[in-house]
Amino acid sequence: MIKNKYIMILFLMFIQLLFGQEVSIFQDSISANFNEIKIATDKHKRLWGKDLYEPMLLVNPDTRQIFANFADSTGILKQNGKIYSGILPAEINIANTAVNWNGRRWAMIMLSLPINKQDRINLLAHELFHVSQPLLGFQLFNAENNHLDEKNGRIYLRLELEALKKALQAHNKIERNTYLTHALTFRKYRYLLYPGADITENLLELNEGIAEYTGSVISGRDRKQSSEHFIESINSFLSNPTFVRSFAYQTTPVYGYLLDITKKGWNREITVKTDLAQYFIKAFNITLPNDLRKTTALILDQYNGKAIISEEEARENKTKKLIAEYKSKFITQPHFELVFEKMNVSFDPRNIIPIEDKGTVYPNIRVTDKWGILTVENGALMSSKWDKILVTNPLKIEHKIITGEGWLLELNDGYSVIKDEVTGNYKLTKK
Repeated sequence: MIKNKYIMILFLMFIQLLFGQEVSIFQDSISANFNEIKIATDKHKRLWGKDLYEPMLLVNPDTRQIFANFADSTGILKQNGKIYSGILPAEINIANTAVNWNGRRWAMIMLSLPINKQDRINLLAHELFHVSQPLLGFQLFNAENNHLDEKNGRIYLRLELEALKKALQAHNKIERNTYLTHALTFRKYRYLLYPGADITENLLELNEGIAEYTGSVISGRDRKQSSEHFIESINSFLSNPTFVRSFAYQTTPVYGYLLDITKKGWNREITVKTDLAQYFIKAFNITLPNDLRKTTALILDQYNGKAIISEEEARENKTKKLIAEYKSKFITQPHFELVFEKMNVSFDPRNIIPIEDKGTVYPNIRVTDKWGILTVENGALMSSKWDKILVTNPLKIEHKIITGEGWLLELNDGYSVIKDEVTGNYKLTKK
């Protein structure tokens, strides 16, 4: 019995030792990640005329544990060797983004980080750009581009991207400019089909496109690696359910990368008022055709146009059925309406579904507000004005925990849920 007891003690000590080693190795890895991006940003100070190395939060989305390279102002983060760690408060949404928290502006990045070093630096540098973005004179725009979920919007974006892939593989300047001319022709024709799209697309490209261009430069890829990366990224992007909030990650970085060949430092000419499409047309010395409709019809076969059109027609038929289901679920049938007071959200921009002029369905979204925390895993309708969100009616109300089909609401003190007996709808009310 005594012998077994000693064996058990030794076993527990061994497990504890292993766990301690794992923690130490993990912390060393986090510290190495911070050092890695610090070196990379230092090498590229000339890109924006400043070092982009700023406060960062690496967050475990399962445990909400955070690791930082700087201390916060309130002491939530405790120093452990070269890094700081703590637990992210529940009211702060987790996402790859920039966030103002505890006296600093941070780049927040979800763990785990990419295994590939260049992809890892690309991601960190992208989010670090968002930290410095206001100081560089850029506003943070998140314009809606719902036309890119419609058949023709998707067709002519896909054709533009196919032309950009060819431009990346071109053997000389003349060939490259031909493909760039075709890419921008498809883009301009898309703008012709959707008046105002030039403005909304440009706003997102000035935000996410310039940030991703920055990440790609700082990543340290050579020319061959960069071309391969962009082509692989575009191919991966095309499998996304929707393009409306993520297209800028593919377009601006490629145009910028190709412009770097002849005009290094072009990005420092960009301001919040720049029309990027017009800027690239002028910078590449491109002359677009007068008849955009006729030209696109003549050249689309060079870019797999017939197959793209066929695929998008099939998708449109499926999407119409899905939209009808969502309209019934969130508009026609009784539903639960949560009006925003001081909202903050995190979501996956790759799978959202615009619902005509009614708003956008977010399959997965987390909302924090004065009234509490809403976690959705089976769809919610965000209004077009971003002033409220709709989910299905509650299935269970247990004091401060309200649950429904694929959603959960953790209600704060001072709020309750009431039902309108006439409409059958539920809503929040202050006590």
